[in-house]
Amino acid sequence: MAHLESRKHISPDSNFPITLHPKFNPKITAHVPPETIRSEITPPKDRASFADPSKAALLYIPSIKLTDLTESLGTLISGIQLSQLNPTQLDELALLVTERGVVFFRDQDLDTDGQVKLFEHYGILDRHPAQKDVKHVVIKGSREDHREILKYTPWPSGDFHSDTSFEINPPSYSMLRMEEHPAVGGDTAWVSTYGLYDALSGAMQKFVETLHAVHTSRLQYDTIIDLWGVGPNRPPLDSHHPAVRTHPVTGLKALNVNPGFVTGFAELKKVESDKLLDFFAYHTHSADDHAVRWKWEVGSVAFWDNRCTNHRVIPGWYEAPRRGIRTTVFGEKPYFDPVSEGRAERQQRLKAEKEKEKVPEQVNGESSGKDKVLKGDLTPA
Repeated sequence: MAHLESRKHISPDSNFPITLHPKFNPKITAHVPPETIRSEITPPKDRASFADPSKAALLYIPSIKLTDLTESLGTLISGIQLSQLNPTQLDELALLVTERGVVFFRDQDLDTDGQVKLFEHYGILDRHPAQKDVKHVVIKGSREDHREILKYTPWPSGDFHSDTSFEINPPSYSMLRMEEHPAVGGDTAWVSTYGLYDALSGAMQKFVETLHAVHTSRLQYDTIIDLWGVGPNRPPLDSHHPAVRTHPVTGLKALNVNPGFVTGFAELKKVESDKLLDFFAYHTHSADDHAVRWKWEVGSVAFWDNRCTNHRVIPGWYEAPRRGIRTTVFGEKPYFDPVSEGRAERQQRLKAEKEKEKVPEQVNGESSGKDKVLKGDLTPA
């Protein structure tokens, strides 16, 4: 918190920092971003769209083992090296990520160049507003008390978010590989936004589908300068994205609201927006049945889909260094297709269709011989 302007202004009555909005920091008002706001692009077709739905090339690797960490999201893959996967297997891995939200690996032999090369397979590399290297960003630890610094800076930097969801083309895939990490602390949590949508009541689902969430970089923009002491690459940006988005690969609905970047809803009045945001903050943090928490080690990798997950680093008070390399690619501009379906809705539909196949065929009120065979009854009709 060394850069916080508020720390330089102490109340003589309480001996605590006076709460100052970061705009009072002259570094913010004086900063001139070197780049302009991006225009919308059409990214290459999602590599998961090219994958065999059975994922045969990936799953038939003799040494591979998949362990689902929760029912809703998160799969640990062991027995393979990402650096050894061929393009077909990389496509199938992306498809698995779109389905499971986030997949994890340990003891990987990738270096930064190898990670960048691998991730270029998935599209055009994105660049975070505070990212200096054009191909990757360094992710460090979080030892700040985010509950406390929210008094002095407006961006909830420790809360759940989808990477730079305020962009016109928010990221699709992200990968984080850990190079240094403490033995305890520094975990990352993910929550499934497929699951967050499913957990809403039917009436709330229909209501939220009519809204656009206001995603903004303004709070992060100020905080980057005030807290991190660096200058953002681009000016602040506000984007209105559907509050429920359709995933282009799975065709599933996902809640597109996160506490980290969403400040309201375009169609609602201020107090209405605030109350709904309070609910979604509760909804996200109470979704233990749709969340997973990952304990990092050196050589660990997480590969996730920003379109169907939110994530946050868990703050700690560890002293050991934490350093990871993150690569990200551009996604499509978020959209909502009213004929798409929720994950739970699809599961129920497929189950009903499967059960329907087992229903006895009736011929003049009696089961047909075909039905008896289907049921395993080999008695002649």
